[in-house]
Amino acid sequence: MKQFIRLSALFVLMIALSVPGFSQMYLKKILERGELRVGMTGTQPPFSIKNKDGKLIGYEVEMAEILANEMGLKLTIVEIPFADLLKSLEEGKVDMVMSGMTITTKRNMKTIFAGPHMVSGKSILTKSLAFSDTDEPEDLNDGSVKIVVLKGSNSETFVKKEIPEAKIVLGNDYDECVKLLETGKVNLMVADYSMCAYIAQVYPEKGLITIEKPMSIEPIGIALPQDAAHFTNLVENYLNLLLVTGTLDEMQTFWFNSGDWVSSVK
Repeated sequence: MKQFIRLSALFVLMIALSVPGFSQMYLKKILERGELRVGMTGTQPPFSIKNKDGKLIGYEVEMAEILANEMGLKLTIVEIPFADLLKSLEEGKVDMVMSGMTITTKRNMKTIFAGPHMVSGKSILTKSLAFSDTDEPEDLNDGSVKIVVLKGSNSETFVKKEIPEAKIVLGNDYDECVKLLETGKVNLMVADYSMCAYIAQVYPEKGLITIEKPMSIEPIGIALPQDAAHFTNLVENYLNLLLVTGTLDEMQTFWFNSGDWVSSVK
């Protein structure tokens, strides 16, 4: 982090980059407000999750904190169900969305994305050893298989497209999805690889298992409004700084690989 902080002056210069036209107004409004509003579910570890004290922590929470600090703004994280995140962005209720959001063509036609800041993919979580060798979506394409996915997520789109014969159950959040899986009402959950690995690691007593490699490759980015070219330029430069200073690698190692933070939420 120290190396990144030394580049604060450079970041301030980037904020001053001139982009002519209406696109400057969005960033100007944020700066005048003195507050950066970031939409997250707060229920997507390790991207965002509440610790034992009720405070939001996580990979993208830390990213938002650094960005707000470097812009000299107060950070306000707005907790929103995943299915309503992009709608809230369009309606101006938040300034950006950071919530394990996969960059897809359909989403990109409605909003701008900065990044990707990491690459993930679809995986499964199950209690059945029968699915432990799954490495292709076709392995699950059977009418007898019941799959739960997060409502409005790219996982829902993935299952409908790649596993159309399976029966799909929609959950409003991951707690509900895991509960359906745990009680045997579904055979498996399809979600991002990091989410499946996290749940299996943190709750070994539930007897949940996941596969070693994801079934797809998906870029994760930051969603921004359509008419915010200047703000998008700022966020892209911010991500590039995190990358070139090695800060992004350090954050990903801590949140996705080390497990050092798990005790603070369990």
